[in-house]
Amino acid sequence: MLANEGGKRYCSVREAYGKALAELGRTNESVVVLEADVGGSTKSSLFGGEFPERYFNMGICELNMVNTAAGLAMEGFTPFVNTFAVFMTSRALDPIQSMIAYDGLNVKLAGAYCGLSDSYDGASHQAITDIAVMRTIPGMTVVSVSDAAEAEAAVRALADYPGPAYLRLSRADAPVIYERGCDFKVGKGIVCRDGNDVTLIGTGTVVSRCLEAAARLKELGIDAAVIDMHTIKPIDESLILKYAKRTKAIVTVEEHSVCGGFGSAVAEVIVKRYPIPMDIIGIETFAESGDYEELLDKFGLGSQRITEACRQIVQRKQNWKGDSL
Repeated sequence: MLANEGGKRYCSVREAYGKALAELGRTNESVVVLEADVGGSTKSSLFGGEFPERYFNMGICELNMVNTAAGLAMEGFTPFVNTFAVFMTSRALDPIQSMIAYDGLNVKLAGAYCGLSDSYDGASHQAITDIAVMRTIPGMTVVSVSDAAEAEAAVRALADYPGPAYLRLSRADAPVIYERGCDFKVGKGIVCRDGNDVTLIGTGTVVSRCLEAAARLKELGIDAAVIDMHTIKPIDESLILKYAKRTKAIVTVEEHSVCGGFGSAVAEVIVKRYPIPMDIIGIETFAESGDYEELLDKFGLGSQRITEACRQIVQRKQNWKGDSL
């Protein structure tokens, strides 16, 4: 259920995540939580406050934290592992791939402070390659939530979803899109706005900017559909193809590198199943320290740029000859 198409209200994604973990701990005794000395930042400490016997601060040692989670999973626990996304997918990558994914262990990896959301700490803490890294690992589910309500829903869904999973979480407060209790199914995208001229497919908190762009496009006489593709792997191919055939033009938006990330995942579906004009909007270089909203605009994720990309691709499809494919 959509709360606000314009996304004018804001809520904390990480607070919603921490509260959802604590709530999960009350009903599921198999859930354990590990963190790398950043529990106050990731809000996993909310779980630790209620269940200290199931909460493990492993210190600033991401690799050992993931190793420990693998052992706990082998003993029947459901570990939720927490640190910044940039460190989860770099320093801990070896055991994530060789132990958790290879053995199909039921470990949930929560990558906090994703994209540019840890804005003032600069490029060393901004995770712009994590989707590309995690989606290439066989058997790894990858989820990127758009707001607080979706973060809460994803925690519940992933707790019941078997096997390894990576959950991407923003540090910054995010525009509200959904009400609490929103319908969330792993592997199924959500149509936020219907349309017939172009399809905007976003993942993560930039879905709100896709909705803003759709409103701008409406003023230009362009009817844009907006899809929240919260699950990047397994991706909802049927929904992508449905709107590809309807609008015959797609623009993807992600707070991540344009190389190997979400846009690439959508393009893989399009090029194999229904080739049409498509554009990928994302980050093309390392960023820098600064105000989060200003960084999003500076590095290509502003609603104005999204609007212009859609306008151009609608023009391109006028000359497209692939309708018979």
